[in-house]
Amino acid sequence: MAAGTAGRDARQPYAMLNEQPSAGVSADWVCTGRYPTQRDRRVWRSGMRDTTLAPPPGWPGLTSAEAAARLRVHGPNRLVPEDRRPPWLSWLLHPLTDPMVVLLLLAAATYLLLGDYIDATVSLAAVVPIALVSLVLELRAERTLERLRQLTAPKAVVWRDGRQQVIPAEEIVPGDVLFLQEGDIIPADGLLVAGQQVMVDESSLTGESQPVAKSADGAEGEHALFAGTTVLSGRGIAVVTVTGAATRYGRIGALVAGIRQPSTPLQRLIRRLIGQLAAVAALFSLGVLVVELLRGSGWGAAVIAAVSLAIAAIPEEFPMVFTLYLTLGAWRLARRRALIRRLVGVETLGSTTVICTDKTGTLTQGHLEVAALVSDGQTHAPGAPLSEEARRVLEAALLASEPHPFDPLEQALVRYATAHGVEVSSVQRGELLADYPFDPVGKYVTHVWRRDGQSGVYAKGSIEGILARCVVADTTAQRWRAVHDALAERGMRVIAVASGDLARFSGERATDERALRLCGLIAFSDPVRPGVPEALAECRAAGIRVIMITGDHPATAQAVAADIGLPLARDHPVVTGDEVDTADEGQLAQIVRRATVFARARPEQKYRLVRALRAQGEVTAMTGDGINDAPALREADIGVAMGQRGTEVARAAATMVLLDDNFATIVAAVREGRRIFENLRRSFAYLIAFHPPLLLAALVVPLLGQPLLLLPVHLVWLELIVHPTASLVFEADPASPELMRRPPRRPVRGMLAAVDFARAVSEGVVLSIGVLILYLGALGRATPLPEARSLALAAMIFGQSMLVLLERSPDRPLWQASLRGNRVLPLILAASVGSVPLAVLLPAPARLLKLAPLDALQWATGAAVALAFTLWVEPLKAWRAARTGLTDRGTAIH
Repeated sequence: MAAGTAGRDARQPYAMLNEQPSAGVSADWVCTGRYPTQRDRRVWRSGMRDTTLAPPPGWPGLTSAEAAARLRVHGPNRLVPEDRRPPWLSWLLHPLTDPMVVLLLLAAATYLLLGDYIDATVSLAAVVPIALVSLVLELRAERTLERLRQLTAPKAVVWRDGRQQVIPAEEIVPGDVLFLQEGDIIPADGLLVAGQQVMVDESSLTGESQPVAKSADGAEGEHALFAGTTVLSGRGIAVVTVTGAATRYGRIGALVAGIRQPSTPLQRLIRRLIGQLAAVAALFSLGVLVVELLRGSGWGAAVIAAVSLAIAAIPEEFPMVFTLYLTLGAWRLARRRALIRRLVGVETLGSTTVICTDKTGTLTQGHLEVAALVSDGQTHAPGAPLSEEARRVLEAALLASEPHPFDPLEQALVRYATAHGVEVSSVQRGELLADYPFDPVGKYVTHVWRRDGQSGVYAKGSIEGILARCVVADTTAQRWRAVHDALAERGMRVIAVASGDLARFSGERATDERALRLCGLIAFSDPVRPGVPEALAECRAAGIRVIMITGDHPATAQAVAADIGLPLARDHPVVTGDEVDTADEGQLAQIVRRATVFARARPEQKYRLVRALRAQGEVTAMTGDGINDAPALREADIGVAMGQRGTEVARAAATMVLLDDNFATIVAAVREGRRIFENLRRSFAYLIAFHPPLLLAALVVPLLGQPLLLLPVHLVWLELIVHPTASLVFEADPASPELMRRPPRRPVRGMLAAVDFARAVSEGVVLSIGVLILYLGALGRATPLPEARSLALAAMIFGQSMLVLLERSPDRPLWQASLRGNRVLPLILAASVGSVPLAVLLPAPARLLKLAPLDALQWATGAAVALAFTLWVEPLKAWRAARTGLTDRGTAIH
């Protein structure tokens, strides 16, 4: 860092990184109006040995009043921009885009003008469930994410009003002096002005897993600190330059927030179907309106008849049931530790063809464990008892480690020692004379201890860095290198450990590190998560490709692939990130067709891979946890963020958040997505089958000059209550055992095959004929209108219950279909069938629905018509099943 830069501009940190400054960041960020001088930095660095770690005298930092003023100017230090739209406004306006809502509001207005306040109230009340269907799930998801934010929201130690203070990270402002230590998440972009052995994990921002050394007096860029990164070791003091959305972290979050995800194929299909039917409904409704007016009906009755036909023609249950299924699916997934942030993701999961997954923490457990210890030519497995030589290697490694380590490798050493009965505190007894920092060239650290009156030096790090400081013959060094390379080729991280006696502690590193002896090697690995190999085998059986994308070394990636059973491409087992960079679009398309492992990959390369896969028609799920993973997560059909180690930006960009960071949970989510789609398909067949009775009743009856069979209130009751409730029968059906042994469905494929659509429509038309005969016959016998309407509605709802059973068993006769595994089936059918007697016999609903009680003969007639006009398909199914052998193939729902 250059000296003597009073009043230095806040744009300098971004100038170092060839970036433009963020708008609104001015030069007033520096404490007390000046930048730290060379003397300030010297005093601060000398204070690093002091436990108080205080800035020098004369640096009071910001006052509380100054901090409050800057907070008003720059805003809270939120790394993801806050949605400023009032949520209630979205909830209020969104239903107005639904044609059913518009029709209900039109019906309510007509009833109000006619003075029929009860029907107007019912029509208005029917709007509420449409607006609230997905609200509960969205609020639940936001609450879960808010809990995640609170768990990951760091506190910050700052120097204000001349003393140390702990404040929420959101209250940090440009100009604050930050105190950083091992384990801290850096809350804002800034400059390191004093530091001791500061190592930072910037993988969440850059994708590079290698720790980055930071120095207050280093080269350009070495003193720049970025929000969202983590201090792995050391202590430091930094001055905040920019906060919130102006940080690198925040700018990526704002960029991703502006990317809109396209609708899913099924969403577009439903929207197109409703749009087409709405156009047809508008045409026929206009015709009915004209006919009614020409016949001399009042304008109010004519409008109600036209609105009834439009409501009957528009399958409003489709989006409602679709949302209901996805909501229940998201609830089921949340119980399996997968939080769905966008409901459509549940449907997309069912058609996933490729899963691109991280290695660390998703396929593996995400923490290092000692996999092997080599001493004196002997390799000791983790479960084996320690020999004296192996114990000396372990103790030397512990003495070269921090007493309370944050570094994952040192934590693994402590766990290994504890598991083998080695008391770490006894090993690290005595006085730590020197803690020589990480050498970025030799990649090793050294500690000097005085124990039992004897000084000793202990070092651990890279094999080359340690060998360069050891007295060892060339042949011996070659043997150690060969052992090291053999372990590294198995995907392990290997360190060398050395020690030496010290006659006199000099305090000079080069002097104290002379004449070290190589004790041995320790290899670490990240164990595979339990259940991952089984989940991978399930993916293969289901026709889903799994691609591992990692920032680690190719040898590590290949070793993990072997451990989990991920097959490698024969001609190119592992593709590196550099190869992805040099490939043009055509070459990349060839690579992604066959490659299953990518190593040394960066987040921007993940983005290219996702685009290449999607360009080939693959439905792609992509995992990620870093800030720079966000564009790839948003580009993927299913972005999967990690809930435990993921950044807030990644979680905001994702469709699904894994609360347990486990690959097996992704596969469970795909299985649930397939189950939902299969059950949704049966449900849509049922809804299609039941719409002809509604449509024909609303169209034929007025054209024949008869009183309306179905008023808007009846249609609301059927379409928004009875049908969605009955469709829950299909949602509760368990998954078929064969579900994950079939290839993924193609996204371009419709919900129903043409033959299934024709079958459903024919079932509905035949039931319509029976209902119309019953209704018109009753009117012809001078039956009172409420009674005739009750009779027809009874037959219609009894028939609807039969259609539910028929659609659960479209290929097999009803008597061969199993009711096992669906506990809600009898309850829902009983509620559906029982709703008619309740509506007819209870005074309040009978008055509201304009119905009247029926006698026993009429109830029996309605039930008989429903049975006769639905069970006609059973002989057909039996004949077809006998011809195709379905009776022996077990296709019933279990």
